[in-house]
Amino acid sequence: MRESGDIGAAVVGTGFIGAVHVDALRRLGIEVTGVVGSSPARAAEKAAAAGLPAPYESFDAMLADERVDVVHVTSPNHLHAEHVRAVLAAGRHCVCEKPLAISTEETAELVRLAEDSGLVHATNFNIRFYPLVQEARARVAGGEVGAVRLVHGGYLQDWLLLETDWNWRLERAVGGPLRAVGDIGSHWIDLVGHVTGLRVEAVLADLATFIPVRRRPAGPVETFGGGSGPTVEQPVDTEDAAAVMLRLEGGARAIATISQVSAGRRNRAHFELDGARSALAWDSERPEELWIGHRGRPNELLLRDATLMHERVATTTHLPAGHAEGFADTFRELYRVVYRAVAAGGPPADPDYPTFHDGHRSMLIGEAIARSAREGRWTPVPTADRVPEEAM
Repeated sequence: MRESGDIGAAVVGTGFIGAVHVDALRRLGIEVTGVVGSSPARAAEKAAAAGLPAPYESFDAMLADERVDVVHVTSPNHLHAEHVRAVLAAGRHCVCEKPLAISTEETAELVRLAEDSGLVHATNFNIRFYPLVQEARARVAGGEVGAVRLVHGGYLQDWLLLETDWNWRLERAVGGPLRAVGDIGSHWIDLVGHVTGLRVEAVLADLATFIPVRRRPAGPVETFGGGSGPTVEQPVDTEDAAAVMLRLEGGARAIATISQVSAGRRNRAHFELDGARSALAWDSERPEELWIGHRGRPNELLLRDATLMHERVATTTHLPAGHAEGFADTFRELYRVVYRAVAAGGPPADPDYPTFHDGHRSMLIGEAIARSAREGRWTPVPTADRVPEEAM
């Protein structure tokens, strides 16, 4: 078993989420050997401004560095498959942001390559790692809420509310054919599957593009940042919002509202789970609270406190009660378990983190959602060992 300080990691991508990856790795004592940007000059500028490690001259230079054991891929979506293939071919463990790729053909290929390599592979579904999300999962698995009947909620943001808001995710060729669903809806659906332990069997979806023409800044724009200067009109054909119904195995149902145009909601992932005995609700805007609903006695509000949580879950939280843990901590906790596998030399038989299999399953669900919206009907989700008959 290797020590964390003996493991080197590099991060591909110098945007908002790449910096979050670097921060989480540093907090775990993982040496970040460098970052890779879209160009050496831009990477150097971003690295200096954000306190990131010095950038590599190129992606190939990063792969040639023998200090690198793990590569984190946080590049734009359309580059994920290309980068992951190269990382695995170079014999490096890989953590990839979601979506794993932009088609099920690509994600199925990446799963095969990863499994054949024997390397650790993870898809960055970090929201699973809020401590009270883990507590909700433990309570469902332990039968405390009874059979799951209904899950409702969604994921809401407002950073693309205005016609002048712009980001590369709006471009189908770069971000992929699904935008709101692919970017944040995928997190919510993964969250529901993780908490309930139930697979999505079929979907019924309605997608809406409320701003079909936007004003794109002529210069570069950062994620969650505004542009300035002259703009040009740019048609948009990816969804601003979605309403999705999901049939889960065993007869349970889920209903989600996904939006990137909901004013005042900066980044709200929330769910309420109705079981045969009791209910649970959690909201990322109040991540330290788990609501527990009852029929015959007063409802409860569990505040994050290791002394009151399931024993296994208590190991996922590190600050004393009343000292908030949040978004950045979920990355740390995800990488804690991923790097445990890296230190052991390979993936465990039953990984306790989201793998490329989860990334592929997410893409299967996404393609079913897109097909359902086009055809206006319930659409089955293929099992993860095969891909849909038609591409999007």
